[in-house]
Amino acid sequence: MAKYTEAKCRMCRREGCKLFLKGDRCFTDKCAFDRRPYAPGQHGRARKKVSEYAVQLREKQKVRRTYGVLERQFRGYFAKADMAKGVTGTNLLVTLECRLDNVVYRLGFANSRNQARQLVRHGVFSLNDHKVNIPSLQVNVGDVISVPEKNRKIPVLAEAQEVIARRGCPGWLEADGAAFKGTVKAMPQRDDIQFPINEQLIVELYSK
Repeated sequence: MAKYTEAKCRMCRREGCKLFLKGDRCFTDKCAFDRRPYAPGQHGRARKKVSEYAVQLREKQKVRRTYGVLERQFRGYFAKADMAKGVTGTNLLVTLECRLDNVVYRLGFANSRNQARQLVRHGVFSLNDHKVNIPSLQVNVGDVISVPEKNRKIPVLAEAQEVIARRGCPGWLEADGAAFKGTVKAMPQRDDIQFPINEQLIVELYSK
């Protein structure tokens, strides 16, 4: 499977905003975007004329990189969102939010989505008491994500209560750090996604 192996901080600088790809590090003085808030490369500081297509492309890349999804998979998500009832852009964001690795991150069991994806792939979590290792698995209302007793000694999971208290938990999820468990109370709404995203630009890009 394809995997991005280059410096993740370059992606934040390229998109011109923090994507929080390194978890808690993004909130410290070590954040590369805070130290160098311009695009990477020799001409990163140059003033460039930005076309309409470039604005749409950057918005799509920002969302894709935030959730750690490759281009082919992202196109598949968009196609399903376009065929579903409702607003296409909102459907796309809800689908991405309902990925298992994102839910694990939102619940506070991981410092970043990349770390959450790795933990899921290693079979650390159970979904409705069944072991799962597919990060892209879609969760539904009433699903319970838990950590079996034998996996609770993993350092990052032991800090779950502290992470939940510091970061908080979205209203559509319910986290219980002491019990190493989280519940999907409802499907996420557009207002639950606070990250600055203009999904209409993505719709316009793929509609050409």
